[in-house]
Amino acid sequence: MESPQTPVLGSRATVQAPVDVGGLASEGDEQPVTTVRPKRGVPEGLWLKCGGCLDTIFRKEAEAMLNVCPKCGHHWYVSARQRVAQLLDEGTFEEWDAELAPTDPLGFRDRKPYAERLVAEQRRTGLTDVVLTGTGMIRARRVACGVTDSAFIMGSMGSVVGERLTRLVERATHDKLPLIIVSASGGGARMHEGILSLMQMAKVSAALARYSEAGGLFISVLTNPTMGGVAASFASLGDLVFAEPKALIGFAGPRTIKATIRIELPKEFQTSEFLLEHGFIDRIVARKDLKSEIARAIDYCCSGWSKDSASS
Repeated sequence: MESPQTPVLGSRATVQAPVDVGGLASEGDEQPVTTVRPKRGVPEGLWLKCGGCLDTIFRKEAEAMLNVCPKCGHHWYVSARQRVAQLLDEGTFEEWDAELAPTDPLGFRDRKPYAERLVAEQRRTGLTDVVLTGTGMIRARRVACGVTDSAFIMGSMGSVVGERLTRLVERATHDKLPLIIVSASGGGARMHEGILSLMQMAKVSAALARYSEAGGLFISVLTNPTMGGVAASFASLGDLVFAEPKALIGFAGPRTIKATIRIELPKEFQTSEFLLEHGFIDRIVARKDLKSEIARAIDYCCSGWSKDSASS
């Protein structure tokens, strides 16, 4: 007797099967056998898990809402270049001081040499350092704009960050442009550069003081997270301070503070909502509304300056 042929994977095949006669099986009848196809996996990156409600969100749906959860409104991280694309009119951004690059003046080494860490971060993020600066249009209003990125060594402020921001502020002063700085820095001064990094807080703050004396409008936008030396210097010095919902804003983190003072901290301590209630920020603005709110503030606060710069 011939043995049944092995069915091809995914095909409809037949095998010799017994014929049931009076409840007993006999040979000679053919019955179809369908093989089971292997299950297809879900493509990687198609879904995202929300850090707010912990629900699973379709990536394209979240991206259409500027990386905001459509169910709970949680604001996800966006890179500096994504932020520029969201905030400025399309095709208007002109980067300034891109040639400035960080060095390793102290020959610093922790788990790896600082010079190697810089190269690795630059390859991973596509940035030369934490901040992007330049000029562009917001609803057809010319502005000077800076955006920091927490993905690059946690957004810590080194010499290049301070120098780029200082030049941005000085150019905004010279060109009479409204100044917008979006902060997303979980680190403070960059320890790898020592005192050279700490100096940047004072340098940028001094430039902002001269800008203010000249009559400029500085709008500071705080996002999650804005901490350390960034929060302690330029991020807190805006004429108007906007913040995204539920952003973590402060100097030391809440766990460090709790461990130091040994008392229970208030609910939602160091969040945008807590700081708005206590007068530290002026307004909480959802990401989808940020562009329009900044344009409205420019029209209301510095129409004279913007008209002068537009005509020059």
